[in-house]
Amino acid sequence: MLQDPEHWIWDSWIADDGERYHLFFLKAPAALKDPALRHEAAVIGHASSTDLVHWDVHPDALRPGEHATWDDLALWTGSVARGDDGVWRMYYTALNTSRGHGVRDQQIGLAESDDLLRWRRVGEMPLVAPDPRWYLTHADRVSETWRDPFVFRHEGVWHMLITARAATAPRLSDGVVGHATSGDGRSWTLQPPLSTPAGFGQLEVMQVREVDGRWLLVFTCHPEEQSESQRLSFGDFSTWIVAADSPVGPFDLTRAKPFTTDPKLFAAPLVQTRDGEWVFIGFRNTEPEGVLSFHIIDPIPFTTPG
Repeated sequence: MLQDPEHWIWDSWIADDGERYHLFFLKAPAALKDPALRHEAAVIGHASSTDLVHWDVHPDALRPGEHATWDDLALWTGSVARGDDGVWRMYYTALNTSRGHGVRDQQIGLAESDDLLRWRRVGEMPLVAPDPRWYLTHADRVSETWRDPFVFRHEGVWHMLITARAATAPRLSDGVVGHATSGDGRSWTLQPPLSTPAGFGQLEVMQVREVDGRWLLVFTCHPEEQSESQRLSFGDFSTWIVAADSPVGPFDLTRAKPFTTDPKLFAAPLVQTRDGEWVFIGFRNTEPEGVLSFHIIDPIPFTTPG
């Protein structure tokens, strides 16, 4: 378990260097008292472990920019991938103060590291912005659902999955798998979504894993962000899995199945242990019940839904 009495810890993602698992996570001071305030106070923390249970905490990986930059308010969820050049790249979500939209103005940035400990920002602009042809935007082409970049390479091309909403779809059924591609992991080209809307208002903290020869898209969607018909069909679950023929889909969200072992498991990386087993780690979102359990739980064994 990873717990800090002085900080709330929630969304997380993993980088595995072959010896240690490096966990990156959102954190904010518990002194805020009101958990709703954590979203504009979030920074990216860092811990590492050999067993996913006992964690060594390191200095924060990345904090908001200091000089009225596009990421100077708060940093949110992302992913880490290692390039052919050996450089680790962190793709992260950021909020800024300059445009005055707060949490409704979500953008995606890049930082690089040679050792997973010290990170340097790359560029002075976000990597990729939503195009209103495909994705919902508001004034000034800002989006309140443009976050959680998950990056991986497939057949020589880098792919980024993005939490996004369709330009035209009913609310609570408008969540889609946003998509961008890159040849080098640094310069990105936006693509159409890899799914069509179906029952989910947001597909948060997405990840693609190959488990037992099957490609699985894993994502989080809070029950309050699901359509009424979706909740009536399955009940209230937060973590969802859908199989696909390829890591780049297409993803048929009507075939998504909930992870029923822990209905409140939220923003949980799916990780392969050294002995080959797959487990979830993450946090339990009990905030709606007034229980503030913002910490990373011990691993939960994963079994593929039937």
